[in-house]
Amino acid sequence: MRVDDLRAFLRQANPWWSSPVERIDPTAWTADDRLLQRRATHDLGYRSDVLADVATGPLDDSLYVLRGPRRVGKSVVLRDLAAAPCARGDIDPRQIIYIPADTFRVRDLRRAVMLAMQLTRPIAASRRVWLFDEITGIEGWTAEIKSLRDNDRFGDDTVVFTGSSAAGAEHAVRDLGAGRAGESNTTPFRTLLPMTFRDFLEATGTGSHAVDATSPQHLQSSDAAEVLVALEPILDDLDMAWQRYLEAGGFPRAVAEHHRDGAVSPAFYGDLASWLTADIDPSAQADSVALLMTELHSRTTTPLNVRDLAMSMGYTRDQAIARLNKIVRSYAGLWCPQLNDQGRRVTGAQPKFYLIDPVLAWLGHATRPGLAAPDFTRLTESALAVSLARVIETKSPGRWTAGDTVGYSRTTSGKEVDFAPLPVPSPSGSNGPYRSSRNGSRMGGAPKLEPLKADTNAVSSRPRTSWT
Repeated sequence: MRVDDLRAFLRQANPWWSSPVERIDPTAWTADDRLLQRRATHDLGYRSDVLADVATGPLDDSLYVLRGPRRVGKSVVLRDLAAAPCARGDIDPRQIIYIPADTFRVRDLRRAVMLAMQLTRPIAASRRVWLFDEITGIEGWTAEIKSLRDNDRFGDDTVVFTGSSAAGAEHAVRDLGAGRAGESNTTPFRTLLPMTFRDFLEATGTGSHAVDATSPQHLQSSDAAEVLVALEPILDDLDMAWQRYLEAGGFPRAVAEHHRDGAVSPAFYGDLASWLTADIDPSAQADSVALLMTELHSRTTTPLNVRDLAMSMGYTRDQAIARLNKIVRSYAGLWCPQLNDQGRRVTGAQPKFYLIDPVLAWLGHATRPGLAAPDFTRLTESALAVSLARVIETKSPGRWTAGDTVGYSRTTSGKEVDFAPLPVPSPSGSNGPYRSSRNGSRMGGAPKLEPLKADTNAVSSRPRTSWT
């Protein structure tokens, strides 16, 4: 990109820069922002708090990498993050620099940083807030940012990156982790996923009924039992809400459409199909992704036989594996390996595979006539797995991309246990289908988690759990 084009690009992307000169409200740009306008058409009031501490905290040298699936709202989160400091009296709007990087090449990054510093030179050496949107598609971006953090005052600023791919996550940890993420920053690597069921309840007005979240370790405790007793009068209402959640999923637009119209729109299903096709197999036929999502959902409750999947889809085994890994890297799927009693993977065992949101399982049925509707029992198992995975990822970042958040096991008689014993670092604030034993795990002293005994009613989507 030529320098004059880049200069115009940056000025257009940062309309708040002109507010001190024009003496206008530095947040006035939000009324005309296209992303925020589009959100307003399907807004139920949901706001992710994934970067809330950055929006309200002091400016320092912290660095954050936010990843998650497309259409989940990462760019909107960045726009909200840009608006928040604009409204603060202690920050000059020119300290906030937003850079959409999805069309950049790696050499454009340094040029954009240098030019943005020149364009905001009236604030002199004041710390800046850099917001890079969709940067993870640029090959070599972490090495370039590492160089800038090490050799320029850019290393003293607050920096946020977003991306829709887990590819290269290990390079980000290596290049941007210890020493470059900020002295006080303990959570530089974060994930934005679709709404949880609790978010869904609050957004749709069902309410969370003021029940505190329960850690996976404590789900079989007496405190958790008391919570269940308190919820007993409204379990039918929650069951109906759960079924609506399994139809709508947690993508904000899908939730709003289902709440308003009773169904997710064909337009949004088309957006999902476009995203998945582009990330998984751009050269495939238009309906191939819908067929694959349907096939994967039908195999949710059993270990995935990749060779059999490949035959059903007309792939080679290597092609099937490549597509599955791309689904995971795009944050659309989650591996669930078989684990032994110590929480280690069983070599050679077939893993299970979960789609990360119910609406992905509905994609085939919604877009291709004749494909079966998803099964609510399978949707429930997937939703529980993802709920547990996101809790463990929050407490131990990096385990999602490493495929180390959920697992299944087998008893000595060969029976399958959906959610296996799994070590976690500490109690965490969310639902999960495990409890911790007092003895601890043999893996580094972390608690050993024991599986719940649960059977699911074949008619209802509500799991009937035996607290033993």
